[in-house]
Amino acid sequence: MIDALAAAKSALRKAVLVRRAAIAAEAAELVTDAVAGRMMDLLHRWPVGAISVFRSFGDEIGTGPLLVRLDTAGYRIGLPIVIGKGKPLVFRQWRPGDAMASGPYGIEQPLETAPEIEPDIVIVPMAAFDVRGYRAGYGGGFYDRSLEALRAKQPILAIGLAYDEQEVEAVPRGPFDARLDHLVTPARTLSFEA
Repeated sequence: MIDALAAAKSALRKAVLVRRAAIAAEAAELVTDAVAGRMMDLLHRWPVGAISVFRSFGDEIGTGPLLVRLDTAGYRIGLPIVIGKGKPLVFRQWRPGDAMASGPYGIEQPLETAPEIEPDIVIVPMAAFDVRGYRAGYGGGFYDRSLEALRAKQPILAIGLAYDEQEVEAVPRGPFDARLDHLVTPARTLSFEA
């Protein structure tokens, strides 16, 4: 069962990432502004607090404009840090202009001296998503573990961020795959009931 699930996720991930990579760079810049606006519209429903946002890597949907808007709006931003295989992420405080270090997978991250925060809202990257609120990540399980650990302490909102082209009919899932509360794409905002 586990091997079949892992194989199904791997095949899905590969197919959708090829599709994502094909999005034109010119269009991607316009999309990042649109998705930042859509995300801010969604976030106005909750009080300003601590939020985790991933820094875009490779051909992921851009989070640069969103990070600037969140900082301007007064959110305490935490960027996710991989601390080890099989472990939940740590979130370190960050503001535009802060010094960064190269982390695992070549992703820039706050310095180790930056304070840790516990986010109330986690913006989640993905390889693929379905309209039931499930996502396929990149295979490490970091966000699923992190959401489980955070939700054990307090209610946490998990909001996916992706291109519309990353949608699939159904994401293969197991018992430990965390469901999103909302998903924002350039064209729409989806909410998922518990």
